[in-house]
Amino acid sequence: MGVADNLERELPYLRRYARAVTGSSQRGDAIVETAISSLIGEQGPAVDRLGFFTKLEAAIRDTLPEAASGADPASRSRRALLLTAMEGFPVSETAIILGCETDEVGALMVEAEDELTRSLQTSVFVMEDEPLVAAHISQIVSELGHDVVGQAVTRDQAIERCRALKPSLLLADVQLADGSSGAEAATIITEELGIPVVFITAYPQKLLMGRDGEPVYLIPKPFRPDMVKAVVSQALIQNLRAQ
Repeated sequence: MGVADNLERELPYLRRYARAVTGSSQRGDAIVETAISSLIGEQGPAVDRLGFFTKLEAAIRDTLPEAASGADPASRSRRALLLTAMEGFPVSETAIILGCETDEVGALMVEAEDELTRSLQTSVFVMEDEPLVAAHISQIVSELGHDVVGQAVTRDQAIERCRALKPSLLLADVQLADGSSGAEAATIITEELGIPVVFITAYPQKLLMGRDGEPVYLIPKPFRPDMVKAVVSQALIQNLRAQ
């Protein structure tokens, strides 16, 4: 495969990672464009997934002062956690992407997990129409120390309950039990309460096309517990920094 073919396959995942790192779909997509632009005109073998993420990480360090200067000490450790838990890179490849030794990646991941578990306990609302999936999500976030204050299976039910319960984080499926839109409910809830939302969907690539209004945080179904923990924690960290 050539660069264009590989890029088409990897672009949604590059966007997912950059959005999670920056806490913004616009900033994340802009950094991805910068990384891609740096590849234009380069000669050599086709770039694979590892190469794309290595370029993207370089663009993140160049674009975000805190990523390069260490002003945010946990930033690099959280990126290590996102690369392994969300993007599925082994530790050896994560070290290449971050430009560090393999042993350092393990230490960074422990640092990130300790900080996130220690400092982010909050209230969570789950919008999911499959009972087993909702129970699994609730268990995962409860293990992080969060309080699941409520659940809903339809758009209107979610809006009504969130207005009453005022959670600090929303976990939302895109399609709900009665055919209503979880995305519409999330828009209303997050605008009224000013809270972050993490979408959990079977079709994440459809929400990573680079269009305006796309979500920042996405978890694919079926999901792994470590991915949920990493993305939820990153969403909360970025929300705290924005306040």
